Amino acid sequence: MAKAYLAVRAEVPEAERARFDHWYETDHLPWALRAFEARRAWRCWSRSDPGVHVAFYEFDSVEAAEAVVGSDKIAPLVADFDRVWGDRVTRKRAVLEIVQEIAS
Repeated sequence: MAKAYLAVRAEVPEAERARFDHWYETDHLPWALRAFEARRAWRCWSRSDPGVHVAFYEFDSVEAAEAVVGSDKIAPLVADFDRVWGDRVTRKRAVLEIVQEIAS
């Protein structure tokens, strides 16, 4: 079981959604997965707030996830995101630690 996730939450204007979706699918998510050396990555659009997009990156430890956030690995991705989206798309990052998991 993975121990931590890096979550990146973006608020995307409706007019930018299709372009953002294509860019994240074909460019950003695959690049970030390789650069972060994460176990896996996936992304979601909120059904309750259609302008919210969240990408998740899975890591073996909290330390590995935290190390990515403060490293040179993330800098080119941040720069590219800023270059492509400027201030039209805002985002926040969070490192999430698994503290409990149960299954039915």
